[in-house]
Amino acid sequence: MTQPRWLNPEEQRLWLAFLRMRRAIDVAIDGQLAEAGLSPAEYDVLAPLSQSGEALRVRDLAAQIGWDRSRIAHQLRRMEQRGLVARSGSTTDRRGTLVHLTDLGRTAITAAAPGHVETVRRVLFDQLDQHDLTHLTAIAERVADAAGLTGISRTGGPAPRAAAQAGRQGLER
Repeated sequence: MTQPRWLNPEEQRLWLAFLRMRRAIDVAIDGQLAEAGLSPAEYDVLAPLSQSGEALRVRDLAAQIGWDRSRIAHQLRRMEQRGLVARSGSTTDRRGTLVHLTDLGRTAITAAAPGHVETVRRVLFDQLDQHDLTHLTAIAERVADAAGLTGISRTGGPAPRAAAQAGRQGLER
């Protein structure tokens, strides 16, 4: 049996700081979204729909945000009940389902987005200089790649492998 590769004190300090940072960002964003009347999951769905400017296939939306079929199906059902999104059959592929923003969904994301990006700026980007930004971006991409995260590409759209498997979040408006 292989011995665990325990963290040394410097690594443990980084790991604990990372966990605190991740939680602090989540708490700030969750609070801002709650004030805007949205859950983080709703924002995760609404943002790419808003950015696309058109309906997206459910499987492509799921791949873009890194969710599995079950999670996206349940979330879309809840959001349909709230009137934020609507689903319809694809006109080009009878097996496909499209999801699009309703007027209420577009109003919700339009109202939430400015506060969302301001929160992200305040808790993350305002704490970094250009050197930090460059290095943290490279580190984040390297770690995500090493972890095998294929759902969310570096450009915010579906990563090629995830899109193929999806046969298995945005801050811009």
